[in-house]
Amino acid sequence: MMDPLPLAQALLRRASVTPQDAGAQGVLAEHLEAAGFTVTRLPFGNIHNLYAERGGETPHLCFAGHTDVVPPGPEWRHDPFGGEVEKGLLYGRGACDMKGAIAAFAAAAAGAGTRGAKISLLITGDEEGEALDGTAKVLDWMAAAKKIPDFCLVGEPTSRAVLGDVIKIGRRGSLSAAITVPGRQGHVAYPHLADNPLHRLIPALAALLAEKLDDGTAWFQPSSLQLTSVDVGNPARNVIPAQATALLNIRFNNLHTQASLSDWLTESLAAHAAEARLDIACSGEAFLTEPGPATARLTAAIKQVTGLTPAQETSGGTSDARFIARHCPVAEFGLVGATMHQADECVPVEELRRLATIYQTFITSFCA
Repeated sequence: MMDPLPLAQALLRRASVTPQDAGAQGVLAEHLEAAGFTVTRLPFGNIHNLYAERGGETPHLCFAGHTDVVPPGPEWRHDPFGGEVEKGLLYGRGACDMKGAIAAFAAAAAGAGTRGAKISLLITGDEEGEALDGTAKVLDWMAAAKKIPDFCLVGEPTSRAVLGDVIKIGRRGSLSAAITVPGRQGHVAYPHLADNPLHRLIPALAALLAEKLDDGTAWFQPSSLQLTSVDVGNPARNVIPAQATALLNIRFNNLHTQASLSDWLTESLAAHAAEARLDIACSGEAFLTEPGPATARLTAAIKQVTGLTPAQETSGGTSDARFIARHCPVAEFGLVGATMHQADECVPVEELRRLATIYQTFITSFCA
């Protein structure tokens, strides 16, 4: 198997902060083409994406990932785009989230026999951003070209404490809402001449918080509504505000959908603030990939290399797996995410190599 370190370093040396590509996908494309992959570049808007494949037709295993990274920020001891190795650690923005996993899978796929199966990569440059011109649009292209895989593995850094302790088989959905209650401004000493919107907004919020959404499921923790802001933009203590606004977010399991939660919010608000305006944005629905043959093979590959039997979880934030789940079964597995988005993000080189070994073991088993 090829050593993933040189490719990981080459990727890290490209400052691909969303939406910039900085040549990162060109580096990956050159590596994949040298390994026998057919690479298709898929730009949408100002976002770079690519799809690469080699092998036969079935079964079709796809690896998904992103070459874009968040800004490095201050207080780095190492060059965030240097790809330096010091005392066995590879440093750089994206080392664990998730250029390291891309390099590991590319190294594994380059050396794995397909036995008539198809191995592909879906790589976007828009995961850390708005995710409007990335994975979702590549999937639409793949669907039109009849290239939807039988199973997809996303290389997000799912491991919590040690490599191999957690894989993700689902994710909660995320819905954000803005509630605006109109009123009439006035002097606090003459409330009969004004209309205080806070007096309706606060009971409305209290009613939402008092209602339990659910008790969780076998795979998901209970859904959670969290208030993130209550504001009137009022610099004075003696003025009743003209309107009041609250922001909230709901992380929800697969007992709910955007539509069902929107209906619940609308009905609850109507009882306390019928004139309120409700603006909703949902960044992703909840999804679950029930354990099956593919996840069993992934679990076995992890155990073979690390000796660990990974927990199967649905915790954490959203990922591009939310788009993939609309098309095929998907799971997530990658490096330890302890330093992702932090200064001096890093991964042990030996852990990177073990991840490549796990991926290759999984590919061999999947294609058998």
